[in-house]
Formats: sequence, structure tokens, C-alpha cells
Amino acid sequence: MIGLNHLFSFANEIKINMYDLDHVKKHLPHRDPFLLVDRVIEVDLGNKIHAQWDIKPEADFFRGHFPDKPVLPGVLIIESLAQAAGILGFMTMNKTPEEGSIYYFAGADKVRFRQPVVPGEVLDLFSAVESVKSGIWKFNCYAEVEGKKICSAMILCADRPK
Repeated sequence: MIGLNHLFSFANEIKINMYDLDHVKKHLPHRDPFLLVDRVIEVDLGNKIHAQWDIKPEADFFRGHFPDKPVLPGVLIIESLAQAAGILGFMTMNKTPEEGSIYYFAGADKVRFRQPVVPGEVLDLFSAVESVKSGIWKFNCYAEVEGKKICSAMILCADRPK
């Protein structure tokens, strides 16, 4: 199996694509307050994606998680990785949620958290297609803050009609 670092080292000949929030919204059915991807930095259709989420200090969940030491809930990190994977899947299939397809988060395996994420940080989201079978996509994912890996997981998504 190819290592994650190799999977995400984009070759020089691949065009760097930056997609803004409007493009993200085109490829995800999520909206505030549950849209957890702000932009796509790079995408290699059918293979991998690099997206980002700005962790805003004013986010509601920080009031209770935790009041004296705000930390991004781990489940939201996993959800943001699933959303990045969903964008890759939709873009690869050249589909949008508006066309009657939805990408369900179907599962997560081998989840590991390495350090907390705090308000004001930018979460870099990486996802690579591991396999596709009967509409079930398996993605090898990880998240970083300032180049330090903070989470990794295998994410399953299911492409289904709305």
C-alpha cells in the first residue's frame, strides 16, 4: 500500500485548483452551521483532494466544549473529512446534490486523534480514494494544522438518490 505522504504529494504536472465557498456549496448539500469546508485547495479527480476549514472562534460549539479551554469536537473533524471526501466524490462523478444525488456518511474506521484543534486555526483536510464498489466509496483521510497531523481515519460514503 502506498503511504499517505506519497498519496498527497501532488505532481508538478497537475494543475493547482482553488475553489471558493460557492463551489463547495455546489458540491455539498450542507449549509451553515453544518458546512465544515470553506475552500478546496487542490483536487485530482478520482484520486485525492486537499480542502480547508477555518475554525472560527465564535462557533457555538466552543461555548460548551469546553468553556474554559475551547477545543474543536473530534466528531466535527471526522465530519469535515467526510465532507471533503464528499466533494471529491461529487466532482469525480460530475454530479451535484441539486441533480438528485446525495452522499451519505456511512462510517469511519481506524480513527485516531493526535492533538487538539483550537479556535482560530485552519484545518487542512486530505482525502484519497481507496476504493469504490456498488456506490460505496472508501477514502483514506487525514487532517493537519500547520503541517502537523492531528487526525486520521478511513471514511466510507454512500452515493444514493435523494
